[in-house]
Amino acid sequence: MAQNSTLEKPSRGGWKSAIFIIFVEVAERFAYYGVAGNLFMYLTKVLGQPTATAAKNVNTWQGVSALFPVVGGFLADSYVGRYKTILFSSVVYLIGLILLTVAVSAVPLQLRHTVFFVALYILSIGEGGHKPCVQTFAADQFDESIPSEKLAKSSFFNWWYVGIVCGATAAVLVVIYVEDYVGWSVGFGMLAAAVAAALVVFLVGSWGYRRQAPVGSPFTRVAQVVVAAFRKRRLSEREARGVCSEDEGLVGGGAGVQTLSRTSQFRFLDKAMMIDEKDNEKRNPWRLCSVNQVEEAKLVLQLVPIWLSCLMFAVVIAQLGTYFTKQGSTLNRTITLKFQIPPASFQVITGLTILISVLLYERALIPLSRALTGRQSGITVLQRIGTGLAFSILTMAVAALVESRRVSVAGENGLLDRPKSIVPMAVWWLVPQYVLCGLSDVFTVVGLQELFYEQMPVGMRSIGAAAYITVTGVGSFLSSGLISVVQWISGVSGGRGEWLGDNINRAGLEYFYWVLAGMSVVNLCVYVCVAKRFVYKRVEVDGGGTPPL
Repeated sequence: MAQNSTLEKPSRGGWKSAIFIIFVEVAERFAYYGVAGNLFMYLTKVLGQPTATAAKNVNTWQGVSALFPVVGGFLADSYVGRYKTILFSSVVYLIGLILLTVAVSAVPLQLRHTVFFVALYILSIGEGGHKPCVQTFAADQFDESIPSEKLAKSSFFNWWYVGIVCGATAAVLVVIYVEDYVGWSVGFGMLAAAVAAALVVFLVGSWGYRRQAPVGSPFTRVAQVVVAAFRKRRLSEREARGVCSEDEGLVGGGAGVQTLSRTSQFRFLDKAMMIDEKDNEKRNPWRLCSVNQVEEAKLVLQLVPIWLSCLMFAVVIAQLGTYFTKQGSTLNRTITLKFQIPPASFQVITGLTILISVLLYERALIPLSRALTGRQSGITVLQRIGTGLAFSILTMAVAALVESRRVSVAGENGLLDRPKSIVPMAVWWLVPQYVLCGLSDVFTVVGLQELFYEQMPVGMRSIGAAAYITVTGVGSFLSSGLISVVQWISGVSGGRGEWLGDNINRAGLEYFYWVLAGMSVVNLCVYVCVAKRFVYKRVEVDGGGTPPL
């Protein structure tokens, strides 16, 4: 097995290599949002699915697409390598888009449902290899041991997200309009062409990439710590003959390996590094682990509560492509006598908000907060995530108020029992909730990207990228589950009937939004408690660093 983090040709990399990889990500996001952004409308208008069923199908597909990266990240870090994983997943993604184009253009309607969903889940497989590796592979092009490149990496995540949003915004503005008013096959064909072009660009840049060798299963190293600590659970520090400081086997000595300082978190795991009489014979990795290996396991474990406390944010974001779009479809979207804005295209407001916010964050907020706090980054990553969670609460509260107004206008005009009629209320009333959604996204998602890259062990960074992505996936599943629960409870309780029925003029969508707002408040309180106990990674430099606690 090659040594961990062995870099091929260290003179390579930097922005000149990262830009090729960013182009691949922009094209992939362009393709993903070209499908996901209008999927709800295709399922309801073309395939004829009920509103709640279509919303659950969208959430399920997005959830699966966000869970597959765990598998892709594991394979990339452990066996295949990030470069090969990106290459393979891009080909799979292209196949899925071609099949999707064929499904909407050449497959009979009675068979289209099956072929369409097969193509969708082929895209999910492509997402599984693509999403955890592309960002990590691009970040790998910056060597943290070189001061200029370390500084460049500090801004990389913001500008990376700008690229993602540019791709998504282009899809929402252009592709969704083409799908609605020109043809679905033309729209999906554009997406396939973009991914094919990106694949060519990625191959052209291959000569200049820094590539890290796979390190074997990183989960094994974490499991060894847990097992060793359990086996020595009765061993006290006074009885121990010292601690194991040498990291044998998988990661010892590799270039780029970080030597971690000891921390007081999860002290029960410290027993895994204690030496007893049985360890003097021969080191058993399932009985004795190094200080570094134990600290790596701690890094992984302390990210779990952060991950859990961000799931509610993903539930809120899941409404963007489902019920927000449904609201917009009932409002006046006319710009001129001959032009109507597609309801799904209003997601572009969120994208533009993100673009503007990142620029303001880089040019104004960071310098200001740096002057106030003295920190190079301005605010901490955890503070950034917490700010995004607070904005998610405001998103649902504003959405509930706007929906109450929409229903009121529908009632005043006798449209409560005419769900397909346009309510005489401008669609621009939805702008505040889309803007707040964008603010929530730019703080939370970029914060999670940085946290799960920087705080993961070096050999697990693709899995770290997959972990933050799964926040969205599990949140989509939770959203789907909440829809089912709310439908059942509101259906059996009488009153206005199902809150999420097909006739949203008679339903209680605003109540659903208030429920999400309340749950988000509780979630933010939990997050604050978790964040206060979080300990950032501390790396020793030249054998020094922070002394053991």
